[in-house]
Amino acid sequence: MTNQDFEQPTPEMAGAHVPYVPRNRRRVLCVFPEYSKSFGTFHHAYPLMGRKVKAFMPPQGILLVAAYLPAQWEVRFVDENICRATPQEYQWADVVVISGMHIQRPHINRINDIAHAHGKITWLGGPSVSGCPEYYPTVDLLHLGEIGDATDQIIEYLDTHDHRPATQLRFTTKHRLPLSAFPVPAYHLVDMDQYLMASIQFSSGCPYRCEFCDIPELYGRNPRLKTPDQVVAELDAIRQAGNVGAVYFVDDNFVGNRRAVTDLLPHLVEWQKRHGYPLEFACEATLNLAQSPKLLEMMREAYFTTVFCGIETPNPEALHAMSKDQNLSLPILEGVRTLNRYGMEVVSGIILGLDTDTPETADHILEFIEQSQIPMLTINVLQALPRTPLWRRLELEGRLVQDDEGRESNVDFLLPYDQVISMWRRCITTAYTPENLYRRFAYNVDHTYKNRLEIDASGRLTWANVAKGLTILANILVRVGVFSNYRRTFWRMAVPALKAGSIEQVIHIGMVAHHLIKFTEECARGQESASFYSQKLVAEPAPVPSLSR
Repeated sequence: MTNQDFEQPTPEMAGAHVPYVPRNRRRVLCVFPEYSKSFGTFHHAYPLMGRKVKAFMPPQGILLVAAYLPAQWEVRFVDENICRATPQEYQWADVVVISGMHIQRPHINRINDIAHAHGKITWLGGPSVSGCPEYYPTVDLLHLGEIGDATDQIIEYLDTHDHRPATQLRFTTKHRLPLSAFPVPAYHLVDMDQYLMASIQFSSGCPYRCEFCDIPELYGRNPRLKTPDQVVAELDAIRQAGNVGAVYFVDDNFVGNRRAVTDLLPHLVEWQKRHGYPLEFACEATLNLAQSPKLLEMMREAYFTTVFCGIETPNPEALHAMSKDQNLSLPILEGVRTLNRYGMEVVSGIILGLDTDTPETADHILEFIEQSQIPMLTINVLQALPRTPLWRRLELEGRLVQDDEGRESNVDFLLPYDQVISMWRRCITTAYTPENLYRRFAYNVDHTYKNRLEIDASGRLTWANVAKGLTILANILVRVGVFSNYRRTFWRMAVPALKAGSIEQVIHIGMVAHHLIKFTEECARGQESASFYSQKLVAEPAPVPSLSR
């Protein structure tokens, strides 16, 4: 595909869509590749939650495809963040469907190799192959773009062919299925109890053009939308699939279309009230959300408790250089404080290695962290993603480093490379000392959590939730309160909270802080990558198993 293809996203299907109806039965194994362990996988928190929780969120895209497949086809789903697909499952299938992001590329290719070793047709879709089909030269069927006419063409191909093609075939979406026609993702194939939280999608696309982001070119700048009734139906399906306490709206910008969000939120409020507020909601949004008090009040009433904001840097010059002027419409600290006043804990993205960075940048970031009192920040070294304005600019400037697997980033920084990595390590290890982290959480206890809606939480008072909460609390008290190297810091928070009956506070802070502290210790030992979006692996994927297993 060309860059022009990305700059002009394909139109939606016109009129009522009639999917292809196959004549033959097929058995489809959908395999989602594992993520390399990183800041955002929260893997250090799973042991605190008991034996079942093994992954962060169920994947939306591949579950959507699983739901879209013909009803007469047999479909199985394996999330390799929970367990690997077995040789028996590969042998059972006629076709293996894979989806993933660039960071999952090595595991995508591993799954493809295993499927081919079993003689199975492979079908790959998702953001990575849509952006860089050249990454996957040996996959049989490439699905480029979103679900739509290309999906129907692949289904027709699989209905009429039962052997691998002689050469790779590419199917490019020319007409996308409207989000309003999306089926409910195949949550029935998932045990939701195995995930830290559930996920849901309301919109696709983002109106902004941040230099480092590939979303506008992959999915467009005019957000496409589901209907409120669809979202409510998905919430019902999620609850039927397991006992989750939180749902993350995975939209690239939840408030990309503010009128649509304004229409959706009353439905979320009504659903929460009808079910006794069983869920907390989280989302990603631009910081200028803080300038919309009507939206904030409705989000508070719907029980949104966490908002991820891509703040990236406190430097206004840097924000302008990366085309993130939406963060300049109000003072950043004012925006954070406003969200806190509506009971929303802010999570922030932070980037080091920008062209505007100076030797003093680490000092400025640490000062910002202290002033903002944001507990959790994804502190990253800049990584250029393919098909972004940043990638094209650096390519023209000869500043893409693509052949050095030992580097933490593919960007040739203006500052010395070792200095940027040193700045990153200093920022993350300072931000996440137990004392600094727990101090920021203490601020949010006093200035954020108390501002949340007082709810009738009857929907949460189930035996399953009580047992789950007691298990997590007991694990935290033992693993953190007795055996951790920061137990004194933990007890300074936990003792007054437990005396006040704030058990949820102890669980939330104890779990999140434990992951952040343990992950930071690994960063300090050089066991984690400085860019959580790079394809550098700490450990190589497992080899392809033999067919004799």
